[in-house]
Amino acid sequence: MTPIAHIHTEFTSKFGVPRQAGLVKDLQATIVFAPEYRNPEALRGLDGFSHLWLIWEFSQCVGKPWSPTVRPPRLGGNTRMGVFATRSPFRPNPIGLSCVELVGVDEHTPQGPVLHVAGADLMDGTPIYDIKPYIPYADCHPQAVGGFAQNAPDPALQVDIPPHLLCLVPEHKRTALLGVLAQDPRPPYQKDSQRVYGFGFGGLEVRFVVADGVVTVTDIQV
Repeated sequence: MTPIAHIHTEFTSKFGVPRQAGLVKDLQATIVFAPEYRNPEALRGLDGFSHLWLIWEFSQCVGKPWSPTVRPPRLGGNTRMGVFATRSPFRPNPIGLSCVELVGVDEHTPQGPVLHVAGADLMDGTPIYDIKPYIPYADCHPQAVGGFAQNAPDPALQVDIPPHLLCLVPEHKRTALLGVLAQDPRPPYQKDSQRVYGFGFGGLEVRFVVADGVVTVTDIQV
């Protein structure tokens, strides 16, 4: 298989990326097709759907070994579960599946047709192998059982960004950044209140500490 497109998001590394699609609905991303797939006819009817399935590659994990058991962040990073009972990126085949909201279809750009989506949990530049419409009557199962991840996690942290740092973040990206930080992007086994963490977000380097349930942004570098 070859990628049909690449997605462009705010994240230059996996740190900070929400652990599931849709957890931070304000995150905006664009999907740009490879030149050979920039045919508007391939998107005919797509704007009639509100959500899409993205089939993509864990590109940072290609060629890395997999294990039959992994430690899901949802269980604190200390309990092992079978890899096929998780969405770990370290799999026999590094394939990801995400459901995102389709915000709009722009057919007239210098890069051909572009899809605007929300709620993606992908790094910038991730290869997309296929795009399929989300079909509510077939894909939605309200009575489904979710195992150890039955309920969506509530945002764990309060977020404090001093005004002089917040003004460095473009206004249209502030809500998304607040949502990412509230989800607690730290590895689940790291709880050092003195440690400064950092990640790339929309061309910025965001640094923060976490103590007593509050994430405090200490620096934002442009």
